[in-house]
Amino acid sequence: MPHQEPHDRQPLRMGERGKSGNGVEGGGWFHDYRSTGSPAPQQDRLWTSFAPVAGKPRCDSVREKQEVSMSSPASRTATRQIGDAEVTILTDGRTEFGPELFPGTPEERISAVLSAQQVEAIATNFNAVLIRNGGKTILCDAGPRDLFGPTCGFLPQAMEEAGVSADQVGVLFATHLHPDHVAGMITQSGEAVFPAAELVVTREEHAFWSDAAKTDAAPAPLPDWGRLARAVLAAYGDRLRLIEAGGEIAPGLTSMPLAGHTPGHGGWRLSSGAGHLIHGGDIIHAPALQAADPDIGIAFDMDMDTARATRKRLLDELATEGALFTGGHFLHPAFHVAVRDGAGYRLERP
Repeated sequence: MPHQEPHDRQPLRMGERGKSGNGVEGGGWFHDYRSTGSPAPQQDRLWTSFAPVAGKPRCDSVREKQEVSMSSPASRTATRQIGDAEVTILTDGRTEFGPELFPGTPEERISAVLSAQQVEAIATNFNAVLIRNGGKTILCDAGPRDLFGPTCGFLPQAMEEAGVSADQVGVLFATHLHPDHVAGMITQSGEAVFPAAELVVTREEHAFWSDAAKTDAAPAPLPDWGRLARAVLAAYGDRLRLIEAGGEIAPGLTSMPLAGHTPGHGGWRLSSGAGHLIHGGDIIHAPALQAADPDIGIAFDMDMDTARATRKRLLDELATEGALFTGGHFLHPAFHVAVRDGAGYRLERP
């Protein structure tokens, strides 16, 4: 039965600080330049550009962003057996990006890539992955909670559809500590959502985001993102487990370093029996653009050149192997293979 979205849900609007809660004292993740009429600095536009778009497929300015309600999908989950493991992709929600988030790529190029696929909007999903294997229940990433407005924050409904509760999760893995992957790990008051889970993070990722001096000295929005990351880390306290890049998350599940997006960003590889699945983390944010043209980078990448090289390398390896894979921002809850298509790739469901 399709889930019905609550019609009275209110997003955190630009300029509101802590009204919807964020788990960090003195928080607030949006900046409002409307009162002064001053344009938003580019780095602040990166954050507000996550806001959903109403009535058109692109965002021309921060002030034009409006609230939208996402219609109820038929399903928020997709499940596949990988060897002895049962893997379920959980969709927390979706939004659309504006062309300003792809610096260095002319808007004409973006339009051409979209037109070739008969796609109008630069859409993205926020996905988590549930793995049930060998008696363990593992959740990889947890979505943005309520931070990005009414089209997101539906991980609890997706988990209910998958037949699992928060207290059944024993291992919680963060591909990286950006808010759209970890805000759902804590409540609005900063408490752990998954009371029995250990939180697994790579050492390199933890070293950057746990250091307030590093994030506070960085351009906006990284200071706010750092405060949220540290709130998540604090909520799990002695249940935090740090691993090396490439280390074991759980039996059969190994982290996979994918450099460029954040200092310790990575995906993972699941191996169970004869089955294998690769998760590409955030190597792709806008599937319609970045699979067709892997050279298109996004401004959320802290090292765009390295992230671009990582994306091209992994897509090439996936296409060569014919490997089954998924990612944090693929549209719809689904599993894919990468198929070469000219200088780029198509994402197809096997």
